[in-house]
Amino acid sequence: MVMLKDNHIWSTGSIAESVSRARVACGFSTKIEVECTSEQDAVEAATSGADVIMLDNYAPEDLKGVSARLKERWPHIIIEASGGITLETIAGFMAPSVDIISQGALTNGYDTLDFSLKVPKPESFAKRSRVTK
Repeated sequence: MVMLKDNHIWSTGSIAESVSRARVACGFSTKIEVECTSEQDAVEAATSGADVIMLDNYAPEDLKGVSARLKERWPHIIIEASGGITLETIAGFMAPSVDIISQGALTNGYDTLDFSLKVPKPESFAKRSRVTK
């Protein structure tokens, strides 16, 4: 699965371009999820071929309205509610048009261990990138 967030969208210029590039990179069998903060973004994601639309940081009533309109047009798309949802507020986000409710509080606020893979630049590339005067 591929999740496209705001930085991916900004780097390509649009949701449509981000979805297109992700589809080329991952192929037809991988689901593509797009984080959307507006109905306009969600419609663009749906028309661009996203499989999952994450409606992020919506108030419960706004979420229900947007998700219902999306499901009416694209019943096959998975709708995820996310952002600021707690055990105390989760019931307000439940709706027939919402397939998944995610809760960042399950992972936020805990110590993490940062693993990264740094590959040293081969000497042959280092030589090529030096500017000669």
